[in-house]
Amino acid sequence: MAHIIVVGNEKGGAGKSTVSMHLATALARMGHRTCALDLDLRQRSFGRYAENRARFLEQERLDLPSARLLTLPDLAEADLKPGENIYDRRLAAAMAAAEPESDFIVIDCPGSHTRLSQVAHSLADTLITPLNDSFIDFDLLAHTDTDGLKVLGPSVYSEMVWNARQLRAQAGLRPIDWVVLRNRVGAQAMVNKEKMGRALGALAKRIGFRVAPGFNERVIFRELFPRGLTLLDLRDIGVKGLNISNIAARQELRDLLKALNLPGVTLNF
Repeated sequence: MAHIIVVGNEKGGAGKSTVSMHLATALARMGHRTCALDLDLRQRSFGRYAENRARFLEQERLDLPSARLLTLPDLAEADLKPGENIYDRRLAAAMAAAEPESDFIVIDCPGSHTRLSQVAHSLADTLITPLNDSFIDFDLLAHTDTDGLKVLGPSVYSEMVWNARQLRAQAGLRPIDWVVLRNRVGAQAMVNKEKMGRALGALAKRIGFRVAPGFNERVIFRELFPRGLTLLDLRDIGVKGLNISNIAARQELRDLLKALNLPGVTLNF
């Protein structure tokens, strides 16, 4: 059975698509059968990233390991049972077709609340929530008092994750391993950075997630998107000497994969 990784956050701009693409490509490069699914049916940043990769590899006649991009099958209303949601059925059909041929399925959710996102969260074996190092983003998880030190209560997103956990428990499935990534953390020791660390640590114990390091803000991520490449592909396209920023970014990816502790994954880069 495939291990399902859901990258979810109901706020845009947190780096979900970058995390999804690097994670899916890293797993494929390590020899795992990996599929990718973009549930943002409007913007499709993850899907566009994967399509850019396929087009670039074809143009350059390169054969690099890649995740297989899935699409939701089209269904007619007549195919549905009474009261059945068409999005539930489309997602279930895509997953049923992919699971027997996959070790991992990476699902990127939209930066808003949708039916597809809600159902996907209930399917997650591992849930990754990228979070910018800001109390604006922290508000996605919980509300705090005016000094940002005391947690007043969970947010609607945290409540959705809780409901997803309940549904999995009722179905007899293993619990969701929820991992919150601290993305775009500044290198300097700032008061906000320290406050965020304390707040996340306190909230992690309260609502049950792990905190892991994400990616720092780097120009390289924006440059890779048009060609669909990741940090792991640079040497394969002729980049002989990686600069310090690129090397640091590769290490961040290693640290992320190590923190996720995915089943059967041994780092080889």
